[in-house]
Amino acid sequence: MVQGTFAPRAAARRRQSGRMAAETTSPTPSARIATPGGHRRATTWWATSAAAAVIALVASGIGLAAVDGIYGRETAPFIDQAIAQDVVNLTIAAPATLLLAWLAWRGSVRAGLLWTGVLTFTAYNYAIYTMSIHVGPLFLAWVSVLGLTFWSLVGGLRALRPTAVAAELAAAPRRVVGWYLLVVAGVFSLLWLSDVVPAMIEGRIPQGALDLGLPSNPVHVLDLAIFLPAVIAIGRLVLLRRPTGLTLAPTAVVFLVMTGLPILVTPFVTAARGGEPAWQVMGPVGVITAVGVGVLVALLRRRSVPVT
Repeated sequence: MVQGTFAPRAAARRRQSGRMAAETTSPTPSARIATPGGHRRATTWWATSAAAAVIALVASGIGLAAVDGIYGRETAPFIDQAIAQDVVNLTIAAPATLLLAWLAWRGSVRAGLLWTGVLTFTAYNYAIYTMSIHVGPLFLAWVSVLGLTFWSLVGGLRALRPTAVAAELAAAPRRVVGWYLLVVAGVFSLLWLSDVVPAMIEGRIPQGALDLGLPSNPVHVLDLAIFLPAVIAIGRLVLLRRPTGLTLAPTAVVFLVMTGLPILVTPFVTAARGGEPAWQVMGPVGVITAVGVGVLVALLRRRSVPVT
């Protein structure tokens, strides 16, 4: 009688202990979407990106505190853009890098995917810093941020398994995401070409480059040669339902959203410095950025679990 009462309970306790042990040893979500050994390697890249973010925080703070000493040799429009970029670096990009790297290390899949987008934005902007602004006290700091961020991005992306990421983002509205990427990349391509092509035909410097006091606009070069074609390719892969496309889609959407932030801040900087703000950019860029945030939320939403 006693044995019949306690034997089922003991068996139940053993089954419960087995389940707890399995849960304890099961991989974290971020480990499940990584290649074999990828989670361990990604830890290195999360750390290097955090180092880049700390350097960026210090450099942007110095840039804002000593505008004339850091940016004094640039044109007024360029200084306005540099200040706006430093504001975004200091308040959003660098803190987001630190937070997302920590959350990814703790096992958040979506934080890791957002992290790749923030790194893309950072690498893009520090490429402009290093190759467009006169060499000065912060030059090597900018080079360090560019190098650490770029290689962290490469390492982080290599650690991902596209099929596992695609399964994690199975609830994403692929058509919405894909067409957003294609349309936005197409709009910016046409916008930049509308400045470049007439200047080429007329034998003059494009207005975007003239405003910066440069022979060519680095934004035009980077966008038309690298970033916008990449966004178009990712959008196409998403529409074709390729796992690689869905894996890279968060990177592309975050990049486009964050690219709009300095553009939205610049008119306020110009007004504060006594210039003539280009308020007309606020509407279209604001819409593209807001829609991008909505697309990002839809892209990263979790699958609903049916109640049983």
